[in-house]
Parts: sequence; structure tokens; C-alpha cells
Amino acid sequence: MSVVVFVGPTLRAEAVREHLNATILPPVQQGDVYRAVREKPRAIGIIDGYFDGVPSVWHKEILWALEQGIPVFGSASMGALRAAELADFGMIGIGQIFEGYLNGAIEDDDEVAVLHGPAELGFPPLSEPMVSIRATIAQAKTAGVLSSETGDALQQKAKDLHYRDRVWDRILEGASDPQPFQRWLPEGQVDAKGDDARAMLAEMARFLNAGTNVSDSHRTERTLVWRDLCARVDREAAQQDSEARALVDELRLDPVLYAHLRDRAALGLLSKDETRRQGLDPDKDAVVKQMTEHRLEARLPRHADLLEWLEENDLTLVQYEAMLADKSRVDIAIQTLAETMDAALLAELRRSGDYSALRDRAQRKAALPLDTSNAAIRTRALVWYFETRLDQRVPDDLDSYAIGLGLEGRDALVDLIEAEFLFCHTSGDQVDQEPGLATGLRAGG
Repeated sequence: MSVVVFVGPTLRAEAVREHLNATILPPVQQGDVYRAVREKPRAIGIIDGYFDGVPSVWHKEILWALEQGIPVFGSASMGALRAAELADFGMIGIGQIFEGYLNGAIEDDDEVAVLHGPAELGFPPLSEPMVSIRATIAQAKTAGVLSSETGDALQQKAKDLHYRDRVWDRILEGASDPQPFQRWLPEGQVDAKGDDARAMLAEMARFLNAGTNVSDSHRTERTLVWRDLCARVDREAAQQDSEARALVDELRLDPVLYAHLRDRAALGLLSKDETRRQGLDPDKDAVVKQMTEHRLEARLPRHADLLEWLEENDLTLVQYEAMLADKSRVDIAIQTLAETMDAALLAELRRSGDYSALRDRAQRKAALPLDTSNAAIRTRALVWYFETRLDQRVPDDLDSYAIGLGLEGRDALVDLIEAEFLFCHTSGDQVDQEPGLATGLRAGG
């Protein structure tokens, strides 16, 4: 684990990766920083954190990280709060919100609080943070969109609302002539938390590139409460390690399945290293595509089905998203090897013992005069191939399906299938009509 960033509604993961190659974790809560320190990261960045109904990250965890020589940065939200409280102890605060808490210009915790959606949707913010409302109104006054009196009145109305209800429609209810401000808002709105979070990530990158060491730290007092927290987290980790070892031991009792899954796991690990080395991490669309495919394959059409599946597989939504991202990295890594993949596949085919049978079939197909000029045959061939040969429906996205097979796109796939259709309906040899039976190969996921 190199660098850890706790972030939720303030920034999306891809925005973090624009600045840092970091392990991105959900909003921090009690025990998370101590848990992260066990992996000895180069630095920890705190942007978002839980505080309403979930135990907040403890100051002592951050002091413990600093004592271990791990720099801890904070900004924007929970990170700015903790950085202001621990600035004298070495935590590095970045941004105007941190400065506001430090000098007393901002006092209340609810200034940075927002309501947000679930992890599987990327923690989308569903309300406006008070610090951004203040900055936006100040900007509107400067631009002449709001008078000083109107701006002050809107700001006070926003402050009087619960943080969950701070949305512009509620804030502007009853305002006289709000249309000019509403028209200006989409372009003029200030994302105070996002600006500070990006500044912190840029500073973390600069700090790490410069090889700066953490300043002198204070020794954390090992109080009884602190030892209880450490013991609880350590017990959880030990139990998880023990359960994981027992589960893998069960898998080892099936050597064939173990070897198959081991190879796939190794491919996933190597793909993760390679895509990060080349800066090819999957974006949100790629992860959503993996989720759609997985839910279709696993027959999880309803949200409740997905949650049940996650519980059965001991996964949180964040871990599920990470699993999907890893699968996407495998696809990306395979695409980068396209030019050398055919030769490697032929080598594997020889090793498996299926090479000569498929070679002879390809030669017989090439020797037959096949007329591929009939356009009507192409649709018939497509349906025959998927529904009869593979016993599945025709994919909605044939281009993606073709690229997954190492082809250039849909046209190349249809050409291949049409030739196979004509060959199977021309050849009188049974083995030519059912190549899977002839070679022992089967289609699989």
C-alpha cells in the first residue's frame, strides 16, 4: 500500500487518480486510519469522513500514524476539521476550509456536512455543503448577481436549514426575483470542498515526489481506550486472516479448480500492476459496464438481489466496486497485448493437445469454395451461431463482444461467423459441424 486517500462525496475516484496513484478508500470512520497504518503507507490523505450515526475517525489514530513517521494530510471536509485540531501535532492541513477552521472563521461541523448517495453510485452529494454555499453567494455578490442584502438573507436561510435540506431550491424558496441568480448558478457555483481536496492531492504529490520527511511527532499515550481500539481492530484482522486461510485450504482440496483460479488471480494481480504502470486504470464507465455484465451473469436484476449476493460473499459495496475495477483492468491489459496474443494462443493450443485438430479444420474450411456475397445469410448465420451453437442470445453490443475475442470489431466477427455457418452447412463431415465435440473444447465464461 503506497498512498491512502479516504474520499467520498467530495471527489470521485478518477479525480483523485489524476493527481495520485493511490489506494482509494471510502469516507474514513473510527478504526480506519489505525487499520491503514498497519499496511505502512507512504502517506495518508483524509478528505471525507463519517460523523452522523457512525463513530468518527479518532484523533489518536492520526497521532499514531504520525508517530510511525507516516505524513497525514487533511482538507475539504472531515480532513480539514481534524487537520485544524491536530495542526500543532504535525497533521498537514491544506485549503481555505482548513484555514477557516484553524483561525476560527469557521466553527460548526455542519459547515462541511452533506447528504450523499451510496458507495455503488460513487457517493453522489445530495445536498450542498454550507462552505460552498457561502463561497457561491460571495462570488455572486462580486459578480453583481446578488445584492449584499439578498446574499446575506440567503446565506442565513441556508444556515438555518438542516445540512440534509441544504439544496438551492429550498434556499431560494420565497426569494424575490431569484431568476438571475438561478441562471448564473450552473456556471458560477463554487465547489469549495472540491477545490480544497484537489489542492491537497496536488500538495501530497509534490511532497512525495520531493521525498520530504514528516516533521518530529509526539508519542501517543497508550491509554486503556486506545489499547481497546487496537485490540478490536487486530482481532478483526486476525479473524479475517484465519478465515481466509481456511477457505483457501478448502479450495486446495480441488487441485484442478485451485490451479484454474490461481492462474486467474495471478492474471488479475499482474494486470493491476501493468495498468497502473501504464496509467490505464479503468474509468467509471468501464466499472459500470463490468457491473452490468456481472449482474446479468449472476442473475441479480434487483438492488435487493445484489445486496443479498454481497452479503453471501462477504463483500461491501466498495469492495465490490474494487473487484469490478480489477476485472476491467484484466480486459485492459489483454487489449494492450493484442499484437502478440495470437502467437501466445497458438503456443497454449499446442500445449493443450488441440492444435492439430483445429489446424486441419481450418485448412478444410479454407479449401471449400464459400459464397459470402449473400447479405441475407449474415443475419441467419448470426442467430444460428449464438442461439444454436452457443445456446445464448445475440449480444447487444457486438463490437465489444468482437473486441473481447481479439477482433477489430463487429464486421470482422460477422465475417467469421458467416464463414463458419457456410462451412458447417456445406461440409458433410459431422466433426466439422460440431468443432467443440471434435476438439474437446467448450465455450465458457
